[in-house]
Amino acid sequence: MPNWTQVLEEIIGAQQGGHSGIDIVRKKYLGLLQQKTQRNVIAYYSGFLQKPGYAFGHVNDDDKNGLMNAVHGLDRNRGLDLILHTPGGDLSAAESIVHYLRQMFGTNIRAIIPQISMSAGTMIACACSSIVMGKQSNIGPFDPQFGGIPAYGVLEEFEKAIEAVKADPATTPIWQTVVSKYHPSFLGECEKAIELAGAIVKGWLVAGMFNNDPQAVDKADRIVAALNDHAGTKTHSRHFHIEDAIGFGLQVEKLEDDQDLQELVLTVHHAYMHTFANSHAGKIIENHEGACIALLAQSSEN
Repeated sequence: MPNWTQVLEEIIGAQQGGHSGIDIVRKKYLGLLQQKTQRNVIAYYSGFLQKPGYAFGHVNDDDKNGLMNAVHGLDRNRGLDLILHTPGGDLSAAESIVHYLRQMFGTNIRAIIPQISMSAGTMIACACSSIVMGKQSNIGPFDPQFGGIPAYGVLEEFEKAIEAVKADPATTPIWQTVVSKYHPSFLGECEKAIELAGAIVKGWLVAGMFNNDPQAVDKADRIVAALNDHAGTKTHSRHFHIEDAIGFGLQVEKLEDDQDLQELVLTVHHAYMHTFANSHAGKIIENHEGACIALLAQSSEN
């Protein structure tokens, strides 16, 4: 299978009578991947790396329209391989997306992560029966954020303020200035968001990845504790590699164990990266049969 440069050369050579070589090559290898797995394949790709700041690059409710389009007409008995490349996004949107996909495919859903699936993308991966990762793949913490502010960080800062004022009342004016930036219900919202994220992922893990496992609850608790803990992970952008995912207890399939699968997955990934780098596309949700919705980064229209 071709590497990054060879995929680009194939794209250039595939330009035909006004038809985009990018689309031709991308769809070709997505189809070949399906032939290899004999499962439905849906690519859920964000162009966040090539188009930083793109407003709709994150996981959001509109993505369900793209997934509905991709699922339409598929033989659902074949299960689903969901290729994830996303910076994350809205927790509630991720919850709704997983609910929809499970209505369509049950728990017969496998996540494939060629490079990055962070935050809400990690949550979606945890809802799958297994996660395919390579040496270059990353997942991340899913501790909730409010406008880029970690909910755990807010609670930690508030607790620090309480302890500091107890130890030295003279610091009260300083900490009043810090804490006053939060509206009255914000602390409660942070606590509830943390609890909700943990409860959602735990439920998915118990019902999916560890279904019928007598230790399902304990395994799920361990994974949630590792991924929903800002104090332990230090930063929301922390990249966890395949060794970390295995250490957390997730069901991980090593991409390198099947060389044909590895080459196909990475070629598909290269094709999507070239698509984002050389077109106006900001997000693409596409199945192996060619059904595709692409959001344009410039106009945010389909």
